[in-house]
Amino acid sequence: MGLYLLLAILAFDLVVNVSANAEGDAVYALKTNMADPNNVLQSWDPTLKNPCTWFHVTCNLNNTVIHIGLGNANLSGNLVPQLGQLPNLLSLELYDNNITGAIPKELGNLTSLLNLSLSMNRLSGPIPDSLGNLKKLLVLRLNNNNLSGNIPMSLTTMASLQVLDLSSNQLTGDIPVNGSFARFTPRSFRNNPGLNPQKFPPPPPRFQIAPIPSVYSHIKGQ
Repeated sequence: MGLYLLLAILAFDLVVNVSANAEGDAVYALKTNMADPNNVLQSWDPTLKNPCTWFHVTCNLNNTVIHIGLGNANLSGNLVPQLGQLPNLLSLELYDNNITGAIPKELGNLTSLLNLSLSMNRLSGPIPDSLGNLKKLLVLRLNNNNLSGNIPMSLTTMASLQVLDLSSNQLTGDIPVNGSFARFTPRSFRNNPGLNPQKFPPPPPRFQIAPIPSVYSHIKGQ
């Protein structure tokens, strides 16, 4: 019985370490694509078993990555598709840096994500349609970048979305007003010269009720 218990513990430890190493590789890929003049990523050591001891990375009790917080860190470089390999990630904050290039479509694989904050960078290209897969997302901040193209209609299917900021980009086309977007005001889309004004659905028709003649006019007519 003791042997079976020992084997089970070893097997569990192996699974945890393999998972942690895979997540560590995914997170470390971000470092390899970043210039880091302030050495905020100095603790990101790929020889460690998992990334849970790295600064700016938070893990849960199962040693899986749930938060990456690198806002205002003076980083530059590109986002990497490997970030989509963090299935339990709840929050990705890379705002107020000098990150360039496109938003990887693989971020749409982060189906546990609640917060995606990539504002105040120099990101370019379209907003990936795949972000519509983030059905649990509460906060989406992509403002103050150089994003272009249309706003994907898939984003309107994120029923949980409470905060949306796409302002100060180069987006074009119509602003969706259906689904979750019905709750957002023009403030979420301002400073996009190529966006058309919001086309709200017309109000329901008002029935015209003929005025009822007064008793006095009726008597006068006789």
